[in-house]
Amino acid sequence: MRLLQLRVERDTLDSVLDALRGEDVDPVVLPTYDSESSGEGTSRYLVVFPLPTEAVDRIREALETAGFEEEHLIIGTAESAKTPNYEQLIDRFVEGDEEEERISNEEIRTKARDLHPQPTAYYGMTVLSALVATAGLLLDSPALVVGSMVIAPQVGAALTGSVGLALGESSMFRSGLRSTIIGLTVAIVTAAVLGWGLKTAQFVPTMLSVTTIEQIAGRTSPGLLTLLVALCAGAAGGIGLATELPVSIVGVAVAAATVPAAAAIGIGVAWLIPAVAIGAFTLLAVNVAGIVFAGTLALWYLGYRPTFWEVTDSTRERLEAIFSDRATWVALVFLLVTALGPGALLTTHIAFENQTTGAVQTVLDNPEYEALDLASIRVEFDTLGVGNGPREVTVTVRRPEDAAYPGLATQLSQSITEETGTQVGVIVEFQEEQRVNQ
Repeated sequence: MRLLQLRVERDTLDSVLDALRGEDVDPVVLPTYDSESSGEGTSRYLVVFPLPTEAVDRIREALETAGFEEEHLIIGTAESAKTPNYEQLIDRFVEGDEEEERISNEEIRTKARDLHPQPTAYYGMTVLSALVATAGLLLDSPALVVGSMVIAPQVGAALTGSVGLALGESSMFRSGLRSTIIGLTVAIVTAAVLGWGLKTAQFVPTMLSVTTIEQIAGRTSPGLLTLLVALCAGAAGGIGLATELPVSIVGVAVAAATVPAAAAIGIGVAWLIPAVAIGAFTLLAVNVAGIVFAGTLALWYLGYRPTFWEVTDSTRERLEAIFSDRATWVALVFLLVTALGPGALLTTHIAFENQTTGAVQTVLDNPEYEALDLASIRVEFDTLGVGNGPREVTVTVRRPEDAAYPGLATQLSQSITEETGTQVGVIVEFQEEQRVNQ
C-alpha cells in the first residue's frame, strides 16, 4: 500500500480532484501556507490519499491528463487505510481485471538504490565475503562458500545496472556496472592477497594442488548449469524489484554467481596457475553479463520502459535516445566484449562436456559394465579452453566391492576421442559399494 502526497496549485485543484474521484480515489485536501500567501489565502494545496501499490502508475497517468505536473510528489508506504472507496480500488487493481503486479518507475529506482549500500559498507562487506569465500574454497567447505554468499553485497550494484538499462537511465546503468566491476576487482585482489599470504606463511601446503579441490574445480570449468544460475538470479532480481516480493534472498543467488568465482580467480593468481584464473574469469564475466541482461529482460517483460519512448514509435529513435550518451556506449560495449570472449569459451566448454557425457554413457551401456553406476564427470580444460591443447576427464563410478575393470579408462579415452576429435587423458575414480539383495 502506498500513500501519495501532492502539492497542487489552485488553478488545477478542481481538475485533479475530479480525476481522482473518477478513479474511485478518496483524496484529503489540506491548505498550505508559505511566505508568498502572507495571510491572503493559499494558492497551493496538499492532496493526500492511499492507493494499492498496483494502482500507482494508473493514477499518475490520470493526474498527468488532468494537468498535474509532478514538481512536488511524495510516494510513501502505508500500513493500512480505510476510506469509502478503498475496497473498490483493491477489487480493481489487486483482484480484478486491472491487476498489474508491478510498482512505479520511481519506486523501482529507489528500491535498487536502497539495495546498494554506501561505498564504505559496500567494499568492506565485499572484502569480508571474499575472505570467507577464499577460506571456503581452500578448505573445500560448501558451508563457508555459502556463508560468503550471504554477506556479499553485490545484488544492489548488479540490479542497479539492470534498472538503469531497462529504464534508459544511462547514469544509473553506468553506476551499477562500475560498482559491480570495482567490487569484484576488490574481491579478486583480496582473495589473491589472502591466498598468497596463506601459502607464504605455510598455513596452506605450498605443494597443494588447488585444481584438485572440488569447490575450486567446479568454478574453473564453467558449463550450462552455472550460466543458468546467473540468468535465474538476474531475472529473479528484476521480478523482486518490480513487485513487493523480498529481494534480499535474491542477493544470495547473485552472490553465488559472482563471489566464489572472484575468489577462485584470486587463488589462481596466488598459486600462479593460469588455467584456474582464466577458467574462473570466464565464469565470472559471463555470469555478470547474464545477471544484468536477465534482470533487464525481466523488467522489460513486466512493462518497464524508458519514459522518452512514449514520444516516438521508431525503434531507431528509441535506441538512439538510450545510447546518446557516449559513456553509456562505452560501458555497454565493455560489458558485451568482456562477456563475448568468455561466452565463446563457455560455448566450447558446454559442447565438449555434452559430447564427453555421451561418449562415457555409450561405454557404460556395454553389458560388461552393467554393474557400474555413473556418479559424476568432471572435465578440466587447458589454459585457454580452445584449440587442441590437452584436456583431462575424470569419471567417477560406483562399483561392487572388489570388482576390477582394468580396461575401462582405455575404452573411455578411445570413445571420447572418437566423439570429440580431441585426444584426452582419462582418470577413472571408483567408489566401492556393498549391496545386500533380499
